[in-house]
Amino acid sequence: MSTSDQPPSFQRARRPEQREARRRAILENAAQLVAEMPVSDISLRELARRVGLSKTNVVRYFETREAVFFALLNQAIDRWLDDLPAELPHATAGHPPSPAAVVDALARSVADRPLICELWSSLGTELERNISAEAVRAFKLAHTDLQVRLAGLLRQRIPALTVPASRELVALSILLIAGLWPFANPSPAVAEAVRDPLLANSRVDFPDRLSRALVVTVTGLLTV
Repeated sequence: MSTSDQPPSFQRARRPEQREARRRAILENAAQLVAEMPVSDISLRELARRVGLSKTNVVRYFETREAVFFALLNQAIDRWLDDLPAELPHATAGHPPSPAAVVDALARSVADRPLICELWSSLGTELERNISAEAVRAFKLAHTDLQVRLAGLLRQRIPALTVPASRELVALSILLIAGLWPFANPSPAVAEAVRDPLLANSRVDFPDRLSRALVVTVTGLLTV
């Protein structure tokens, strides 16, 4: 690539700390774009423009736009899991909190993190497409570690869950989040249509609906 192809502010990152700073900048700008528009509308070109790099230089750090969002999702979940223990109910007088209280807190905690919800909802339909098998494998291995970590946190609060049941609870939680999120955040035309009182049942209050679904799920897992 010639010097003229580079954005005016471009400086090659040569030291490890410079490369890491540029990688962080790409992820931070990707998170800002997700807050502004659907993931499907975010091109690698737009991301590169926002960061102040060429597309070629973004690819030095992430092979595709999908790889950017994979890394962003795992980063966001890692940070969430750092905060989650303080947001889940604790045992009182030696008694664990009720399972319903735990999953309700889980639902409301993740609802406060729309970036995670948006990216989880985009995985199967949008992100797991234009990506190499090796990149998907790396993402899923890291993602699985995060799911195991979440399952462990839930087992601490719900000791009656077996290890397999806690893992299943996490897997089902992700499916519920991914499925409910688009319906709770419809297009402007749909949002306008469901203001009609006759369509009140079509409206999805994300934290309430997710909480209810998770209560049903954890109750079932504790009885089978």
